[in-house]
Amino acid sequence: IYSKKIRLRYKNLKMFRYVIAREWTRREGRKGLQHVRRQWISGSGSVRASIDPPLEALANDLLRGQRRALAKAITLVESSRAVDRTKSEELITYLLQKRKESPPARLDEACEFEKPTPSLRLGISGPPGVGKSTFIENFGQMLTGKGLRVAVLAVDPSSVRTGGSILGDKTRMHLLSRDPRAFIRPSPSLCTLGGVTRGSSDSIMLCESAGYDVVIVETVGVGQSETDVEGLVDAFMLLALPVAGDELQGIKRGIMELADMVVVNKADGNLLKKARLACSQYRSALHLLQPKTDHWGSKVMSCSSVTGDGIEDVWESIVEFWKTMERHGHFQDRRKRQQVEWMWKIVREDVMAYTLSHPSVIAEAPGLEQEIASNTISASRGAKVILSRAGLNVAQDS
Repeated sequence: IYSKKIRLRYKNLKMFRYVIAREWTRREGRKGLQHVRRQWISGSGSVRASIDPPLEALANDLLRGQRRALAKAITLVESSRAVDRTKSEELITYLLQKRKESPPARLDEACEFEKPTPSLRLGISGPPGVGKSTFIENFGQMLTGKGLRVAVLAVDPSSVRTGGSILGDKTRMHLLSRDPRAFIRPSPSLCTLGGVTRGSSDSIMLCESAGYDVVIVETVGVGQSETDVEGLVDAFMLLALPVAGDELQGIKRGIMELADMVVVNKADGNLLKKARLACSQYRSALHLLQPKTDHWGSKVMSCSSVTGDGIEDVWESIVEFWKTMERHGHFQDRRKRQQVEWMWKIVREDVMAYTLSHPSVIAEAPGLEQEIASNTISASRGAKVILSRAGLNVAQDS
């Protein structure tokens, strides 16, 4: 089977070895072709992890900073197809290995700003109408003007009835979208709670692998519950309106205690005095909340996305936070903890998807729903039956 025709067709040594391993597996009648595709046999007979040649080409284009390759890779990680998810896992693993072999440079040739770490992940959240897209466009243009490369991952809410999304964030950032040093990717939330998507963590890593210095994650902005983004980013910014309410309302917001900084937007014109008052109220509210770390207390400031006033001050505060977290060793520890927590989040989602798609659950669910609706059995009892039909037996107290 090792014919000259195959040798001439696949001149690349890696590609040739991959094809030989695949052909040998097929001829021997062995199963597990997918496992063979993830590996190729080296000349010495050892096994080395790799990916399919098309995926490897995509990864290499992404590592060179090609925006089209980055867009294709994000599409792959956001896909719900089982085949695409397998490919995305292989792609992410390959990129992680490449980053270990050659970590990204800390200083861009065209950037005079010396970064404490190769990249910064910034999460931005806030209520609807606070001006997140306008702020990000002005903020991103200021960063690209400093020579930094900026990626924006904007999560757009999906319809509960149809599952569709408008994905209009890129249209609202028309100036930043034309910037060659910026990349904007709107993604549907797919009705996922928490303000981000399942693939947000991998999308951030892809942007960093493509050489982007600052990765901004904009949440759907549904109110007070989009807190999952805090488990993905290095710095979490909450945009607030200048008429957000009194101190007690600020304390009630669960998202407030997770924010590393609170920025009151629209501090211009007739709202300037109200913005200053809102800043004072938020500072008083934050004094009653326990800081996330011992070396940083949440800061409150104001800005105007229209006039640009205060945008530079916001960046200086972010840089101060960036350097403080790196200096005290919190930066990498936070990322490691976030990766572990995100793994368990995906486990919960996959267990839910597995349960709902199990044939026994599909067959018995309608009858159980009727029994619960008629108060024949309790909801907790019905849940245990569903889990048992899916093979997930709930432990009973002894």
